[in-house]
Amino acid sequence: MDQLQGEPPGRRLTILPLVAIMLTARLFRPLSQLPGKTLSLCDREKGTRRMLLLYSASPVPVSLRTYSDEVNPVGSKAVLVTGCDSGFGFSLAKHLHSRGFLVFAGCLMKDKGNDGVKELDSLKSDRLRTVQLNVCKSEEVDKVVEIVRSSLEDPEKGMWGLVNNAGISTFGEVEFTSMETYKEVAEVNLWGTVRMTKSFLPLIRRAKGRIVNISSMLGRMANPARSPYCITKFGVEAFSDCLRYEMYPLGVKVSVVEPGNFIAATSLYSPERIQAIANKMWEELPEVVRKDYGRKYFDEKIAKMETYCNSGSTDTSPVIKAVTHALTSATPYTRYHPMDYYWWLRMQIMTHLPGAVSDRIYIH
Repeated sequence: MDQLQGEPPGRRLTILPLVAIMLTARLFRPLSQLPGKTLSLCDREKGTRRMLLLYSASPVPVSLRTYSDEVNPVGSKAVLVTGCDSGFGFSLAKHLHSRGFLVFAGCLMKDKGNDGVKELDSLKSDRLRTVQLNVCKSEEVDKVVEIVRSSLEDPEKGMWGLVNNAGISTFGEVEFTSMETYKEVAEVNLWGTVRMTKSFLPLIRRAKGRIVNISSMLGRMANPARSPYCITKFGVEAFSDCLRYEMYPLGVKVSVVEPGNFIAATSLYSPERIQAIANKMWEELPEVVRKDYGRKYFDEKIAKMETYCNSGSTDTSPVIKAVTHALTSATPYTRYHPMDYYWWLRMQIMTHLPGAVSDRIYIH
């Protein structure tokens, strides 16, 4: 807090009321009913401690929004969802099919007989079609464009929705992460989203339809040991904003969904996968980095990542509900935040308050 001493007194006094106003407006339960925890902060110069009351994670996602006023008829709408082999994409493809959409489910592993693909195909519906799709390969993207176009009753009326869900993740501090890893994550998460959007915009524009980009809470606030992922999701946020501005006059609506910690529900990391990534990372580190940090420090960071991965929600329904609303509402939201109270509050503090405050609370 000592870094705020140069601020005008009025500004310092308004910080805590600002947080209170934000919370009051957002949470649908009184703060007194939320489970809380106390955080002790130390002023290094004065040797005193300050106590802050923060609110811990709750299994109930933060939401005040009502999901109504749907666009009709849903049954005539065609939607393409990427990354449907598992996780959000798999669940979303099944849900949108149940809602009457014509669903094209892009699957990276369709050619290899992935279990998720087999389950989607087992529905044997003429309104759910799995397609081989690697968002990093222009030839596969172009092929899917033609598949969708030829499947529409009237291609001139376009396609209703594109959900850019395909993504990969990794972890590791900056000095632990190779340039190849940075490029690999960006190729899928960021450039894959851009490639898919540019390829399908002509069809989306004709329908005056929807584009829904799956970002992350880590596209709004950074986190240690997650820089490859954060960079790409910050990029998706910026791309989505630019696209939304450009598409507004054309009647196309662009939304971003920013899930909280749903790693446990997306099959991104098993304990075995975490260890495999960690071992490979350690083996490829330059000798000077291994020597300076040491294996003990490295293993402690990996243990923290394992804890984080095991603490997430396994219920994907808040994300599915948000995407569905973005596709079906007459007035979809610009951003959706399916996450628990802890992560929502942390995101607000880290994006609205001075870095000197948020760093002291969550990082240092």
